[in-house]
Amino acid sequence: MSSPNPKMLIWAREQAGLSLQDAAKKLGLKISRLSDFESGEKAPTSNQLNNIAKIYHRSLISFYLEKPPIVASKGEDFRTIYNAPDPMEDAAVNTLIRNVHVRQSIVREAMIDSDSAIALSYVGSMKNNMPIKEAASYVIDYFNIDIDIYRKQKDAHSAFNFLRKTIEDKGIFVLLLGNLGSHHSDISVSYFRGFALSDDIAPFIVINDNDSKYAWSFTLLHELVHILIGSTGVSNNNIDNITEKYCNDVASQVLLPDNDFISINNVSGFTTEEVIEKISEFSSVFNVSSTMIAYRLYVSGKISRDNWEYISDVFFKKWLSAKEEKKQKSKSSGGTYYITKKHKVGNALSNLVKKSIIDGVLTETKAGKVLGVSSGNVIELVGL
Repeated sequence: MSSPNPKMLIWAREQAGLSLQDAAKKLGLKISRLSDFESGEKAPTSNQLNNIAKIYHRSLISFYLEKPPIVASKGEDFRTIYNAPDPMEDAAVNTLIRNVHVRQSIVREAMIDSDSAIALSYVGSMKNNMPIKEAASYVIDYFNIDIDIYRKQKDAHSAFNFLRKTIEDKGIFVLLLGNLGSHHSDISVSYFRGFALSDDIAPFIVINDNDSKYAWSFTLLHELVHILIGSTGVSNNNIDNITEKYCNDVASQVLLPDNDFISINNVSGFTTEEVIEKISEFSSVFNVSSTMIAYRLYVSGKISRDNWEYISDVFFKKWLSAKEEKKQKSKSSGGTYYITKKHKVGNALSNLVKKSIIDGVLTETKAGKVLGVSSGNVIELVGL
C-alpha cells in the first residue's frame, strides 16, 4: 500500500484535539519524527500507523483519503461551557457522535432493507413547542409512562430500565455511552450528558452513563423531547438556552407533576442545609434526581439562582464521592462482559441486530459496529 496522506495525518491529529507535542508523547515518538510524517518527508511503519489510528480514533483507510470526510454533525450544540472547552474532551465528544451516526445509519439501512422501516409520526410532532404541561401529558400518554409504577421501582437503576423500555417500545434506540471504548476515555458529564439523533425511522438517544443513575431518567426524557421537537443535538442541560430549558421543563414535569411538587416546594424560612435535607428525602421517594428537584425549586421561584447552583454543586460533589467509594468496593466484582454490553446498547438495538442477522440483512462485521463490539462477540451478545 502507498504511503498515507500527510495532510490526513495532520487533520486526524487536530480532530483528536492533540497538539504535535501531545500526540508525539502519546505515540511514543520524537516530535521531529511525527513532524516528518506530517510533512511527508518520512512515512510511518505499519505498526506506527496502526498506533496512530488507535490514538486518533480513526480507521486506517482514513489516512489514505485525498481530503477529510464530511464530519458527522452534532446538530445544534445546546451545551454551555463556562470555561474554554478542553480540545481532548471536544474531540472525544465528536468521536462518540461520529460513532453513533455510523451505528444509526447501519440500523436505518437494515430496517429499510428488511421492510420493517415505519415512519414515526411523533418525530418532530412538537415543533411548535406546545405548553409545558400539555407537552408533558403528551409524552406520558403517547409513551404509556405510568409514573406510579416508575416510582415503585426498587431503585433508580430499575426506574430507568422501566422508562427506557416504554420509550424503546415506540421505536427509539436508547444507548448508554460515556467513553470511546474504555474507562480511560471517559467523557465528563459537565461537558456531555446526552445526545439526540432525530430521525423518523431510527431515532437514537445517547446518555452519558458516567452520570448518576437518577440523572439517566431525566436525561432520557430530556433527549426524548429533543426528538419530539425534531432537533438533533448534544446537551449538557444548559438552562440559559431556550430549547434546553424547554426540554428540562417538560422532562421534570413528566417525572414530578405540579400536583406532586406541591408537597416539596414549601421551603419558606428553611436554611440551605434544611432545603438540602428535604430534597434528599423526596429524591428517594419519587425516584428522581436531587438536582432536578433543586431545579424545580429555582424555576418556581422558591430558591434563588445562587442557592440552586450551590445546592446542585453540593449534590454533585456528594455523588462524585459516593461514585468513587463504590468504584473502590466493586473493583473485584461486577457483571459479566456480555451483560454489561447488552445493557449499554439496550434490548431494542440488540433484538433488531439479532433479527437482522437471522434475516441475512446484517453481516456480523456490521452488527459488531452497531453494538460496539468485535464481530467475534456478536453472536454471544445477541444470544444466537
